[in-house]
Amino acid sequence: MAGHHDNEHVHGTMDVRGHEKTFAGFIKVATWGAVISILVLIFLALVGA
Repeated sequence: MAGHHDNEHVHGTMDVRGHEKTFAGFIKVATWGAVISILVLIFLALVGA
């Protein structure tokens, strides 16, 4: 078969621990950013800005 290599990637064998850690960090930052934004908006509504 043309383009077939002996070291071809086998589905499900890639180490994704680094990707999972990065994604978890991104979700954490996005969550904190959303919470802070909501708190700022509530504060602005309370002080009548």
